[in-house]
Amino acid sequence: MPAFDDYLTDVLMRDLVGHDRRPVSFLVYLWLAAEQRRRNGMVQASYQELAECIGVSKSSAQAAVSWLIRRKLLAVSKESVTATPRYTVLSPWRNVAHRSSGRGH
Repeated sequence: MPAFDDYLTDVLMRDLVGHDRRPVSFLVYLWLAAEQRRRNGMVQASYQELAECIGVSKSSAQAAVSWLIRRKLLAVSKESVTATPRYTVLSPWRNVAHRSSGRGH
């Protein structure tokens, strides 16, 4: 993900905050995207860590993660059922743009 993607504020923010009425989902997505860029890979964090870093409740962070997974904006993996989740931020609009430009081979 580049330093900043205009799609985040031009489309995704309005979609998650205005249409879906889930502003915490946008904050979680934004924070995880920034962390993924900083770490150059997956972000391993508990719901509590996410909540503290963003400034929301643990249950709000958990609901936001669930919504982002449902919207296919976030992928989650775990080594075991009780392991701390590892998040990968997805940017499906990039794949669509890449395919529609004829470079998706």
